[in-house]
Amino acid sequence: MAWKKIAEKSEIESGKGKAFKIDGKQIAVFNQDGFHAMDDLCVHQDGSIAPGKLEGNIVECPLHFWKYNIKTGELVDYLKDIKLETYQVQSRDDGLYVDI
Repeated sequence: MAWKKIAEKSEIESGKGKAFKIDGKQIAVFNQDGFHAMDDLCVHQDGSIAPGKLEGNIVECPLHFWKYNIKTGELVDYLKDIKLETYQVQSRDDGLYVDI
């Protein structure tokens, strides 16, 4: 794994998420009490999670309303034992870095 710059800190509004493509992966980065990153594709039908409604640590997939914890990647309703990959995020002076 290696740290890669993914965005400027100002690119992601507080309480929102944004999708980025890096090293062939689609990653969602959320600005909610710090920055959090996880795979951006919902396991249900591969929809982007980044534009979903964020309440606390839970993001709701805008396609079919599946809910994921942005800190752990875990699906919090429906099927259990489903978890999206999460990534460490560092907020540095020159932007946001994700450990891919």
